[in-house]
Amino acid sequence: EGCDPRYVVTTGGGPGIMEAANRGAAEVKGGRSVGLGISLPFEQGVNKYVSEELAFEFHYFFMRKYWFMYLAQAVVVLPGGFGTLDELFEMLTLMQTRKIARPIPTVLYGKEYWNAVLNLDKLLEWGTISEKDLSLFTLCNSPDEAFDYLTDALVALEKG
Repeated sequence: EGCDPRYVVTTGGGPGIMEAANRGAAEVKGGRSVGLGISLPFEQGVNKYVSEELAFEFHYFFMRKYWFMYLAQAVVVLPGGFGTLDELFEMLTLMQTRKIARPIPTVLYGKEYWNAVLNLDKLLEWGTISEKDLSLFTLCNSPDEAFDYLTDALVALEKG
């Protein structure tokens, strides 16, 4: 079975889980993927599974974040470090403040990790976010759970 040409996997183009996502897309008939790399002293460019014509390298993080969000139809965020948190909070802030006006279904994958790293109850208690801000994303623990959530959300958005 081939892929839906309306959707293209986009990652930071790096190793590990990003490479796995790019490889998964490359192995599907007609699958392509985008790699939005960043110039860093310890990075060697995008991984070999990124479609050659869709491999980009950015100098500035803000430009990379812009292009991640500009065309995103959905986002899956896996456990990561400062860069992951930076990109996650930038995206959530843009959605919270409606600078991104369209809904973007967002999955934070790995409930144990995200519940340990993000103390959302304290953010609510301190009044730094509102209860409705928690609807900007969902927590998922399995590929099937994430897939079902994203598929349902994208179908609902398509129907209007």
